[in-house]
Amino acid sequence: MTDASESPVTDAYIADFTAFIEASPSSYHAAAEVARRVENAGFARLAETDAWPEAPGRYVVVRDGAVVAWIVPEGAGATTPFHVLGAHTDSPAFKLKPKPTVEGSGWLQAGVEVYGGPLLNSWLDRELELAGRLVTRDGREHLVRTGPLLRIPQLAIHLDRGVNNEGLVLDKQRHTQPVFGLATDAPLGGADVVGLLAEVAGVRASDVLGYDVLTADTQPPARFGLGGSLFASRRLDNLSSVHAGVTALIAAAEGAAAGAQIPVLAAFDHEELGSESRSGASGPFLSDVLTRISAGLGASETERLRAYAASWVVSADAGHSVHPNYSDRHDPVNRPLAGRGPLLKINANQRYTTDAAGAALWAQLCETAGVEYQEFVSHNSVPCGSTIGPLTATRLGIATLDVGIPLLSMHSARELCHVNDPVALASAVTAFFALG
Repeated sequence: MTDASESPVTDAYIADFTAFIEASPSSYHAAAEVARRVENAGFARLAETDAWPEAPGRYVVVRDGAVVAWIVPEGAGATTPFHVLGAHTDSPAFKLKPKPTVEGSGWLQAGVEVYGGPLLNSWLDRELELAGRLVTRDGREHLVRTGPLLRIPQLAIHLDRGVNNEGLVLDKQRHTQPVFGLATDAPLGGADVVGLLAEVAGVRASDVLGYDVLTADTQPPARFGLGGSLFASRRLDNLSSVHAGVTALIAAAEGAAAGAQIPVLAAFDHEELGSESRSGASGPFLSDVLTRISAGLGASETERLRAYAASWVVSADAGHSVHPNYSDRHDPVNRPLAGRGPLLKINANQRYTTDAAGAALWAQLCETAGVEYQEFVSHNSVPCGSTIGPLTATRLGIATLDVGIPLLSMHSARELCHVNDPVALASAVTAFFALG
């Protein structure tokens, strides 16, 4: 692959990606940012409770921390296929528990529960914020983020002399509760986490009846390394795919092939938990949207199934670059490297959905986009994770393949990629949405 890390196109893309990450500390913020961006590009915001337009157009709908946006081009009919880019908006973190204000040994702490599968040690000694949504007694949702507020302090080596030889062992309950102040510094009446969130959101604490709030690292994304070719940030898994999808969808809105297919971006929540929720990939959200689009085009049940049979889903979720310090954990032959293009993810046990037809499609898309790609398969002794791909294929019966950019430090509070790979992924997805 030609090194494009110092090109104006790469610079502009990474700058925009950085802005997207900064706007998306939680799944709820990410869904809102996708909606904001496509609305600025002329998409109409729809509510699930309303009747939807039957005319061609550009539309977006948000369900909790998930978002689906699509384009119905002129000339689309009852059997027009869908080209769906699937991704997820959530990342491993810590989520606020009920009664989240805790005092321990004179410190004020936030009571949190582990969300997903984070690398626990990576969250130590970082300035964290709280981000998510509050629901008030009038039923309204309020996005909220605090900025730097919390820190999970590591035990000093003087009190844990064997840590460097014996390894760091963290108890998820006792060792991961962050501090945010001293009880003696609290204002009269005490400090309260929910009260702090309400103040930031501009609502009364007594009106907050529910919340979904998680931690997020506050260190800004950064380019570094030779020529600024490396990029480190929170939530690369999987905002890298969400951003590629929204970038490609906006490009498709400017030049979609008339009637060839219906481009769809589906960014789900709760992938890190297994996707079993109303806004997760195992839930009905995408199926509901596609069914309503088909109904608006006058499709019968049979015609909708015919459209599905000609459709594709590209499940985009970050994968693994070969790690220089742990190279034995990777397949000895298939060794994808950051900076060499997005991954085509393959697994014999269908943890990834890619088959021969999907591999051929991805090769065609990357050739059209002028980017290289790499194949990823796990070491036989190191089972891989999974993605929304198998879940979506099972639920809808649409042909699906799995792709994503290669990372180091996946599920860390701060992950690492090469700047070329997000750009290449967006180019391939743009080709997918424009495929005639």
